[in-house]
Amino acid sequence: YYLKQFDVHVFSRFIINVPEEERKDLIRICFQIELAHWFYLDFYCTEENKHLKTCGMKDFAAHTFNHIPFLRVHSKNLTEILDKWREYKQSVPTYGAIVLNEDMSQVLLVQSYWSRSSWGFPKGKVNEEEDPSHCAVREVLEETGFDINKLIDHNEFIESVINEQTVRLYIVSGVQSDTKFEPRTRNEIKSVEWFSVADLPSSKKDATPRAKFGVGPNAFFMVVPFIKRLKRWIFEKQQKRAQNSRGHRHKSVGDVDFNQPKNKRQQFASAIQAEMQAFEALRQQHQKQGTTSPPRNILRKQEGNNRGSGHKPNFKRQLFTGQAAVSSSL
Repeated sequence: YYLKQFDVHVFSRFIINVPEEERKDLIRICFQIELAHWFYLDFYCTEENKHLKTCGMKDFAAHTFNHIPFLRVHSKNLTEILDKWREYKQSVPTYGAIVLNEDMSQVLLVQSYWSRSSWGFPKGKVNEEEDPSHCAVREVLEETGFDINKLIDHNEFIESVINEQTVRLYIVSGVQSDTKFEPRTRNEIKSVEWFSVADLPSSKKDATPRAKFGVGPNAFFMVVPFIKRLKRWIFEKQQKRAQNSRGHRHKSVGDVDFNQPKNKRQQFASAIQAEMQAFEALRQQHQKQGTTSPPRNILRKQEGNNRGSGHKPNFKRQLFTGQAAVSSSL
C-alpha cells in the first residue's frame, strides 16, 4: 500500500504532469526521473520507513518506466536511454543565480509547473559555446522577467557537482523587494516569490519550513545543497560591511587601522573609552568647582609639574565635546 502511495505522489509530482509535447523527449524525462529519485531517497527512505530500500538511478528508472503507461513502451531500451542521458548530462552544465534583496535577508525562488510542490533557484542548461554568466543572465530573465546583467559579479558564485552535473549559481544582491517578476516562458514557471533566507532548510530534517511556510523541507530539496554556503557568504559580506562602516567612523576620530590584529584594535577602542571617561570626570569636576577659571599661577604650577614629570598633555581629549559611543567589539 505504501509503495502505491509513493508511486502516486512522486510520479504525479515529477513526471505525469510533464506536458504532452515534452513526453517524447526521453532525455528530458530522465531529468525528471532523477528529481523523483532524489526525492525518494531524501524523504521516503527514512528510519520511519525501513521497509523502503535505497536504490540506484537505474533501478529507480526501471521501476518508473514499468509503472507509467507512456514510458512502458520504451522500457526495453532503458539502458541505452540512460547512457544517452548521462552523456548529455555530463556535457551540459547548468547555470543560474541566487538573487537576494537589498539587505540580503530574502532570496528569490521559482516554482515550475512540472514540479508543482517544489521551489528552486532560477537556472537552466547552457547553450553551445555560451558563456556561463551569460547563461545565468538569460535563464533568470526567462524565468523571472528580471535582468541581472548589470548586477552580476563573475567572481561571486557557488558551484557544486550534483549527481555528475555541474551547477553554478551566481550570487546577485541588491534587488529591490518590491520588484515585479513576470516569467517570459510559457508553461514552465508557475510562481516567483521571495523567501526568508533564515527560514530555508539547510538539511532535509530541518523543521523550520513547516513552521514558517506550512510545508516540509521536501518543498525545498533543490535548494538545500546551497543554503549553508549561501548563509556563510551572506554572513561574511555583512561582517565586511560592518567592519568598513566602523573603520570609516573610527578613522574620523583616531585613524584606526583595521589591518591590525583584533587585540590591537580592542586596545585602541579601550584607550578611546578611557579618554572619554577621563574627559567626563574632568568636566564634572569643573562643574562642581564652578565656571571660574583657576588663577594663572595655578595653571603655571600645573604646567611645570607636567614638564617635570615628563608627561605631555593628551590632545585626544580635545576631540570629544561630549559623550560618544565607541564600540569595542570589533
